[in-house]
Amino acid sequence: MTSPQEPPVDTPPVRRFKDPAYVEVAPTLAGLRQRIDTLDEQIVALLADRALCVRDATRFKRDSFQVAAPARQAQVFARVRALAAPHEVAFPGLSDIVESAYRTLVAGYIAGEGDFFHATELIAP
Repeated sequence: MTSPQEPPVDTPPVRRFKDPAYVEVAPTLAGLRQRIDTLDEQIVALLADRALCVRDATRFKRDSFQVAAPARQAQVFARVRALAAPHEVAFPGLSDIVESAYRTLVAGYIAGEGDFFHATELIAP
């Protein structure tokens, strides 16, 4: 019995999609992984930018309910699902994946914003 192993990264594909209209993204797994790594760098930079906006939003909140902003959360989740929907043709289920990822992200951002909230003070009228 052989043990499972990772696929080689610099060889041609061993499978093909049955759909003749399928367009490959890269000729090797190494090329795909390099592209994914580049995308991850961009995604993390965008998440960091989003985090700075979340931090700054703390200045406009009066209490922990406003930090959690459940109605805003619902808007965000609906919006990202709608943004993902057109991509479902190429990757069915993407809307669910995106919403799930955003639910995790938003929970983390809210926890961080809660910490920032305690580091602020009300501005006297």
